Amino acid sequence: MTIGNVIKKYRKNKGMTQEEMAACLGVTAPAVNKWERGSTMPDIALLAPIARLLGITTDELLSFQDELTDEEIDQYLSKVQKDLESKDFHDVFLSVKEKIEEYPNCENLIWPAAVILDAKRMTTEPPNKDRYDSVIFGWFERCLLSEDEQMRNQAADSLFHAYFRQENYEKAVQYLDYFSLENPERKRKEALVNSKTGKRAEAYRAYEELIYSGYQHIQMALNDLRILYMEDENHEMARKLVEISSAAASAFEMGRYSEVCFGLEVAAWEKDAAWTARLVREILDSVDSIGDFTKSKLYQHMLLKSIAPDVSAGIKQELLKSLGDETFSYMQGNEDWERLKRDAYK
Repeated sequence: MTIGNVIKKYRKNKGMTQEEMAACLGVTAPAVNKWERGSTMPDIALLAPIARLLGITTDELLSFQDELTDEEIDQYLSKVQKDLESKDFHDVFLSVKEKIEEYPNCENLIWPAAVILDAKRMTTEPPNKDRYDSVIFGWFERCLLSEDEQMRNQAADSLFHAYFRQENYEKAVQYLDYFSLENPERKRKEALVNSKTGKRAEAYRAYEELIYSGYQHIQMALNDLRILYMEDENHEMARKLVEISSAAASAFEMGRYSEVCFGLEVAAWEKDAAWTARLVREILDSVDSIGDFTKSKLYQHMLLKSIAPDVSAGIKQELLKSLGDETFSYMQGNEDWERLKRDAYK
């Protein structure tokens, strides 16, 4: 929205004529008329008085406010994508540029519009595609100033990939500072740069660490979700999550012990004697494999310490002690259970 349109809109909202506005500002009515038609611009000294008279801020007067709704933005971006299919890229680019100049602080318009144009020029290769760098990258840079962390991260991600694409790795890594040290995306991007700059060992190790930590987070979430379903007496989902946890342990090569240990709590909760006996036997038989993941080639570049024998021995001893606990009272007298205890203490 131009400054003339803003003046016209808020003047009418105030129920004020051009003559009345002119009288208040000490200018002529034709001057106000020219502002509203876009023929001339108000003198800079009049911006603050005009804003006060209209009951708006100078930012609003200069159209520095987000005046587009989410629906309007979605409709406009859809139109841009359709136009890119049928019109010349440069014409669409100029149209988007004009729109952003109209709403220069509308981050929810600027970032996705820049992404759409950037992706289109990469796939269609318009003439002199690099000439758009300064403007498109400038839009991303503008979004880096956002108060919204997600918008800053999105803009930083776009700039990282833009410079990475140009093989300007030194510039690309500068945008990693917008991601927290705990954000796995930062580590993944660092690994990506390392893989292209002769630091392949560091890249391998970083990717493996991401896989390993990702597995830990997955299992914690699966465990918490399983407990939630157990609290709601949802047996089907509790069992399903045990299956998923076991499959994840297998996929991430965590060793046989990790594959079989997840179901015991659910088996005890359900008082499923056959399942309990089978699981405890499998756990006891596989407890020595608890550190097998340290031997997996999936983590061969990580500095993983092997699990000391006394750790697995301790786990086995604790499990054997628990066989007589109240938790497994439903197993007392079960033939398989008694045989298991006898075999375990031989």
